Amino acid sequence: MKHYAIITAAGTGERMQSSLPKQFLLLSGLPVLMHAIKKFEAIVDGEILVTLPENYMDYWKKLCVEYDFHISHIVVAGGTIRFESVRNALEKINDDEALVAVHDGVRPLVSESLIKNIFAGAEKNGNTVPCIPLSDSIRSIEGEKNYYADRKNFVSIQTPQCFRLSSLRKAYAQNFSETFTDDATAVEAATGEKIFLLEGERQNIKITTYSDLEYCESMMERTSP
Repeated sequence: MKHYAIITAAGTGERMQSSLPKQFLLLSGLPVLMHAIKKFEAIVDGEILVTLPENYMDYWKKLCVEYDFHISHIVVAGGTIRFESVRNALEKINDDEALVAVHDGVRPLVSESLIKNIFAGAEKNGNTVPCIPLSDSIRSIEGEKNYYADRKNFVSIQTPQCFRLSSLRKAYAQNFSETFTDDATAVEAATGEKIFLLEGERQNIKITTYSDLEYCESMMERTSP
């Protein structure tokens, strides 16, 4: 099976309260999105598809020239929600036997080893989803009441999430539901297949605030040669 990647970067970053979407903000001298793409370059033997806001596609081209960014990738116009963006990208893949990893473009610290393990797990089981155990205490809220919940029964989900292309096609052919919080929930609803979890990485955070961006900057400074 060939390995493909869909990197979703069509969001506008409203929670960041920045005039520029967070995927284009600079991190260690490069736009955040470029760091995410670089992690897949040596692993993907199919294609890397990147979803972008349609009104920022020309801007992305200028960034690629400005930063001399030549990693091969296909740019796809994103939708108004992530679900639509992934569906648009899937239409560009013509390999029926493919494995496809879907990754958030604002998770720049994902390691190549995790990506390799995700693909290996999907080759064996049909899908693989990274997760990390919860470290904080949690409570369940029901109306005006709240109750103790055992954190050992819950995990936090990350990307990249990898599936057979056939499963993703079924998942994204169905009507969108608010319960589809990630690719796994959409695949689960459409196919009923078991989701296989793999331990993720603490540093593989999703940038949603400037403090997240600062954390990624400090982590990259620590690991730079």
